[in-house]
Amino acid sequence: MTTRRRSPLRPPSKPAVKPARQKPAAEHETPSTSQPSAEDSVQARPKRWQAEPEAPVRLHKALADAGIGSRRDMETWIAEGRITVNDQTAKVGDRVTSRDVIKVSGRRVYLRPPAEKRVRVLLYHKQEGEIVSRDDPKGRVSVFNQLPKIRGAKWVSVGRLDFNTEGLMIFTTSGELANRMMHPRFEVEREYAVRVLGELTPDMQQQLLQGIELEDGEARLESLVEAGGEGANRWWRAVILEGRYREVRRLFDAVGVKVSRLIRTRYGPVALPPQLKRGQKQELDERDVHALLKWAGLAAPQKQLRAGRAANRNSPSSQTGARKTRR
Repeated sequence: MTTRRRSPLRPPSKPAVKPARQKPAAEHETPSTSQPSAEDSVQARPKRWQAEPEAPVRLHKALADAGIGSRRDMETWIAEGRITVNDQTAKVGDRVTSRDVIKVSGRRVYLRPPAEKRVRVLLYHKQEGEIVSRDDPKGRVSVFNQLPKIRGAKWVSVGRLDFNTEGLMIFTTSGELANRMMHPRFEVEREYAVRVLGELTPDMQQQLLQGIELEDGEARLESLVEAGGEGANRWWRAVILEGRYREVRRLFDAVGVKVSRLIRTRYGPVALPPQLKRGQKQELDERDVHALLKWAGLAAPQKQLRAGRAANRNSPSSQTGARKTRR
């Protein structure tokens, strides 16, 4: 888990530049009217680190980005009157900035300006017997208990896995990134390793690929590839574009084949690292986070971009490359 102290790779600040001494004007010279004054030159000079004006965003989106919950949950809470903005009951569609006083169930929520936010992404290899929920009446082990604690943000799960399924789980502090990866309209691929008990005939494969009517509507596999196996157990690689409850298991059950083991191996462009064993977690570095944001069509926060550029300039690989160039 990364600490909150200042990184030693941060580039040193540049020393202040002393203004050049101006020579006194000759008595016979007259100032030109076309030449700008010193005050005009200072105003025209761009400010290097000046942040862009903060644009108001919708309340439910701002709260989701802060890790309070999903956008859908936030809209429900707003409709229920649980959220206030500047001591006024919020309405669906309200826009806010980091300067507004926002309270959820009477508790203050602090929003960070967009330029100061940092997007973090964590990979976790979920084990069978763990649930993807913060509250469980049965007291079962939750994946959220395995995650590192963070201040000023909250881990949001990108999709879910049922109790008996293992594999890749993605957590992020960006509600917008989670929404881009989960929402059905973006059709993000989820790939699974599926072990079935029995034979999957060509007719069954065709049914799975063409579509099967389930209790909550038609569903189908985007692709299905045989992956080996011995005896009665056979492995397959299956890809779906939705994340409905137990969708893969229900599809195979519909054609009369029992799933004996199910492992999610990929979610969108993120694959389960081979070295990440069950119950282990791994946080993506700045470069991988930027690549994931770019894939999702999202811009990285300005502060995080500057930190990433500084880290790349001071990384051992970049320094080694510079030495090779000089040779």
